[in-house]
Amino acid sequence: MEEKIGVLLLNLGGPETLKDDIIRLPGLFKLLQRPLAKLISVLRAPKSEGYAAIGGSSPLRKITDEQANALRMALEAKNVNVSVYVGMRYRYPFTEEAIEQIKLDRIKKLVVLPLYPQFSISTTGSSIRVLQHIFREDVYLSRLPVSVILSWYQRQGYICSMADLIKEELERFAKPEEVMIFFSAHGVPDSYVEDAGDPYKDQMEECVYLIMQELKSRGIGNDHTLAYQIRVGPVHWLKPYIDEVLVELGQKGVKSLLAVPISFVSEHIETLEEIDMEYKHLALESGIENWGRVPALGCTSSFITDLADAVVEALPSAKALSASREPAEETNYEPVRYLVKLFFCSILAFVLLLLRPKVVFAFRNHLH
Repeated sequence: MEEKIGVLLLNLGGPETLKDDIIRLPGLFKLLQRPLAKLISVLRAPKSEGYAAIGGSSPLRKITDEQANALRMALEAKNVNVSVYVGMRYRYPFTEEAIEQIKLDRIKKLVVLPLYPQFSISTTGSSIRVLQHIFREDVYLSRLPVSVILSWYQRQGYICSMADLIKEELERFAKPEEVMIFFSAHGVPDSYVEDAGDPYKDQMEECVYLIMQELKSRGIGNDHTLAYQIRVGPVHWLKPYIDEVLVELGQKGVKSLLAVPISFVSEHIETLEEIDMEYKHLALESGIENWGRVPALGCTSSFITDLADAVVEALPSAKALSASREPAEETNYEPVRYLVKLFFCSILAFVLLLLRPKVVFAFRNHLH
């Protein structure tokens, strides 16, 4: 009898209509949904405008479903028959719902593949903590062999796929050799890196280095830089900040710029509205005359093929998740401590996904 293999794709999620809650808490925190909604209602207007500007919804769910289907077909082409599931951290279908379906399908071996190339405790780490809690409490799941791919930014297939897209977009400029390659990454608080040991910053910098090395091997030696998108409140976030760097580049006389988002592999609010509209507008205002943006990888065939290879390579190392000692796991499990941490991770994700400068300004205006 053929072994039943499952692949679980993890992503953040986003609203599918303007009427949806921008973020929905998992089942553990349903009682907090209404009071949190009151806070969101104050902040929602500018964010809803952002979603309205990109068609009225986040395309993340649709694209992730398409990636799941493409991955399943790529694995079948390698004679690996799998069921591919999608689990969203903060929107439907929740990770918990995907796990329930995995149980119903009686999967015998599972590969967990977060759709974030680089590891961060705020993205992959948060999702893995949820999985560990669910698996620890369930007899069937606690024995299920699982392999978690924590990061894959260094895979040659991913690097080459990114280089292909960058090369293609550079060729759209009148003078490709004069274009500054501008890598855009999602921001996280400095404390994650400095105090909690989050490898995100190091992995991001290595990722940029590997992509540029691949481009150099193809005879492309453009100048490049890396900057981070989100920063909110009084805490320090990873620098340099995109808005500041764009102004500086304009002042230095940079005239052509190609934005390359590398934190995610699907189009969403940060690429379609924040980069394509807000940052493009700021760049043009700052003196940059020619703007381009590399599309997210989506279902690019070389990228999907590489993800399929990663799944195949991960299968032999599958073991019970409760026996694994992944970086995201708590060494001493305390239920109350876990629930408190999970709640604040949910709130953090709200901050990371929703609060951009114009949202903060709207909130301040409301208070006044």
